[in-house]
Amino acid sequence: MKRRSFLKKLPALGSLPYTLNGIPFGVMSATAPLTKLAGTSDNDRVLILLQLHGGNDGLNMVIPIADYDRYFNIRPNLAIPDRGARGFIPLDSTLPTADQIGLHPDMIGLKEMYDQGNLKIVQGVSYERNNGSHFRGRDIMFMGGGPDDYLSSGWIGRYFNQYIESEFGGNPALDLDGDGQVTYPEDFPNPEMLDPLALEFGNEVSLIFHQDGNIPTSISFATPERFERLVNELEGFNEETTQDPRRGFPPAFLENSPYGKELNWILGLEDKTGDYAERLAELYNQGLAQDQGVQYPEQYPFPAPQGRLRTNLDQQLKIVANLMSGGSKTKVYLLRLGGFDTHADQVEADDPTFGVHAALLYHISSNMKAFFEDLRARGISDRVLAVTTSEFGRRIPSNGAFGSDHGRGAPMLVFGEGVLPGVLGTNPDLTRNNVGMQYDYRQVYSAILKDWFCVDASLVDQEFNIFWGDYQGRGSTIPLLTNSVTATQEFIDERFYLNNCYPNPASGSTTISFFMNRAQAVELFITDNQGRVVQKVLNNKSLGIGEHTYTVNLQGFPTGVYRYHIKAGLLQDSKQFVVYR
Repeated sequence: MKRRSFLKKLPALGSLPYTLNGIPFGVMSATAPLTKLAGTSDNDRVLILLQLHGGNDGLNMVIPIADYDRYFNIRPNLAIPDRGARGFIPLDSTLPTADQIGLHPDMIGLKEMYDQGNLKIVQGVSYERNNGSHFRGRDIMFMGGGPDDYLSSGWIGRYFNQYIESEFGGNPALDLDGDGQVTYPEDFPNPEMLDPLALEFGNEVSLIFHQDGNIPTSISFATPERFERLVNELEGFNEETTQDPRRGFPPAFLENSPYGKELNWILGLEDKTGDYAERLAELYNQGLAQDQGVQYPEQYPFPAPQGRLRTNLDQQLKIVANLMSGGSKTKVYLLRLGGFDTHADQVEADDPTFGVHAALLYHISSNMKAFFEDLRARGISDRVLAVTTSEFGRRIPSNGAFGSDHGRGAPMLVFGEGVLPGVLGTNPDLTRNNVGMQYDYRQVYSAILKDWFCVDASLVDQEFNIFWGDYQGRGSTIPLLTNSVTATQEFIDERFYLNNCYPNPASGSTTISFFMNRAQAVELFITDNQGRVVQKVLNNKSLGIGEHTYTVNLQGFPTGVYRYHIKAGLLQDSKQFVVYR
């Protein structure tokens, strides 16, 4: 068997999980798909997949305002109230009535990211005939297949598998071992790619990165130092001895056989992983030295049963920020957050706005906000796209145990400065037991491949069923991303704006109006042509969502040119008007 043929029948054997800052993750060191991903993309963009392990209850995360009475009646022990200090957060008053939604009250950070144009919510994401199985559901969404597919490869891995030869084979400078071809692991890491192309947190290697026939190997331990020591102590890699501890295994007569060669090749992967361990520790420390002091929330500030006050999501995100800031070229990170299988005690019995699920939503919202603030402070926020994924949603009716059972569709959240902000899709039909599918999850992934990683559209679209399993298409991709800063600014300007006053020019009075898509404190004042404040109309007054109108008395104003200014969060604007006598 040729070494290259053997590669196609094995997993990313360099996938050896270890830890940084106490968080274990695996090194997908040089799998063919991600090697091609990095090689074909002319950008330095990064994808972060956040797996919500257990099946997230999308209905208590994104609340259907348009059909709120039915929502409240069908899940009376789970429903988030529509008013009060712990009422849902109205997301966007400019959406059509049927699409109006509210956010869980602990997702304030999510609302802020939405208003800034850095969030896309995709409603009703699932796949045909979703059966509500944890393991099967995760496999399907990682493989990029459908309910009838049983594939041994992942949606990224399968697509790029065919390109490994063309990407590196034509570059003799990367033939580090001089055997006439570029092969893994002998020729990796190399001058063009010193870093692992994908990292996943946890103690397992996910199907999403696999190629056909792959079988993963995992090792977990506490620190980079222990990882490096472990690799150095592996039999056969003690460079200070003149004897190979593997002497006699395999027998000498098998050394040059296909078996002997491939055994040495497999063990060589672990040697290369030592290079990655040292490199990642170096990058992490370099990034740590560039820490800008952004605080990541560590603890849920309200009651939560079963010890769910803390997660390690903040630590996972900080590691990513430090690695990126340190110079890592890793393209894909897979993060995990567990605890979403909320059959019972999803909420507190005396208050459905608190509990396990609330704490998890808080950590997603607050830590994603902190993460992007951290990246922005380091000057690298435009490089990152983050996406939540969960194997299914929960059923529409609640159960009698203050929980929710396995369902089907659920919202998917997409974060980043590259998103086309807004809400895609509408509220689910609450007369059914399950949230129906509006978008196949592969439509989201196709958009990421084409519009984020700049993959040739002809290789991603629905006719390539060998890539997407049984997917027969529900449209190719969806409007998920944009490369236009203008589109983001237009989104903000449609939701926060200061109108022209009327009349203008004015004599006795003029009327000033403005619109805000969130409740906040407002300053509204008038200055003369010297910039001096001549009248304060509003002095840090708290106002709600919607349009606000104020008539300003201009008696006593001399003839001249004036400006009215507003300061209210994202709404920072001023306009000119003229007073005449």
